[in-house]
Amino acid sequence: MTTTTKWGLVATILAPADEIRRFAAYHLEAGAHRLYLFLDAENPEAFDSLKAHPKIRVVTCDDAYWQKLCGKRPQKHQVRQSQNATRAYNRADDVDWLIHMDVDEFLVAERPVGEVLAALPAAQKIARIRPMEALAGDATAFKSFIPNGPQRAQIVSELYPTYGEYVKGGFLSHLAGKVFVRTGMADVRLQIHNVFQNDAMIEGPEQQPGIDLAHLHAKSWPDWLAAYRYRLEKGSYRSDLAPNRPRDRGGLSMHELFAMIESEGGEEGLRAFFDEVCADSPDLRSALDAHGLLRRVDLNLDAILPRHFPDATP
Repeated sequence: MTTTTKWGLVATILAPADEIRRFAAYHLEAGAHRLYLFLDAENPEAFDSLKAHPKIRVVTCDDAYWQKLCGKRPQKHQVRQSQNATRAYNRADDVDWLIHMDVDEFLVAERPVGEVLAALPAAQKIARIRPMEALAGDATAFKSFIPNGPQRAQIVSELYPTYGEYVKGGFLSHLAGKVFVRTGMADVRLQIHNVFQNDAMIEGPEQQPGIDLAHLHAKSWPDWLAAYRYRLEKGSYRSDLAPNRPRDRGGLSMHELFAMIESEGGEEGLRAFFDEVCADSPDLRSALDAHGLLRRVDLNLDAILPRHFPDATP
């Protein structure tokens, strides 16, 4: 008899209504028992359809919400995400596992997610789900996560001869992935990529086999460029993040790398970077495939959407 377990996710989201519904529908289809969705700004179209679904708990995070929760709205969206995720964890009494995710991330599993989680040892408190990053195209080709080790830098340099030495693991976004955490524990605080209990980070296996995190970080050149300034100032390319390797070994942060590219080549320089590292080209697919790092996955978002939100337009 196959054993399964109930799982849910929490997300703080600022996105168009249909993008939110696609994210929700996909994970409902994947077997999520509960979605805790916090809208980072008022979005009546999204709110109404999400609230009508029996497996979704949706909250609009307006000024009144933040006033009640912590006195005022935190300025950094990372803090808002963490506070909402922790709040959801403390209320998640109908799921066995909970994961914090972003709206451009999708769990991809070889078998039902609940079955994978049910097979974990009872003493294991977290399950880290490592990312695979989409090539900018039709969102069916992904570059796989390369575990840390002596071969990672060499492989990345071969894949991206101009910029590989500056791009950790060959990914524009995070390598840490996201973390499932068992519910029901006391004094737990969720952050973006880690979970803490009594202010000590909960340790666990570095990667959960059987589940990947498909990350649509750069869907196209216009999409990436539109998000670039925000990411540079406040998001995943911001100045306070660490370099890809120690500075005494030539390391640069993504913020410093992009500042260098822009100063030398402007938008054309950014486009050259994008074409080498992100674009869904036959050459990059072939190079990734040669290293066993090409994943082909069709998330099928448009087909799944109307199964859970019949009134939505694909």
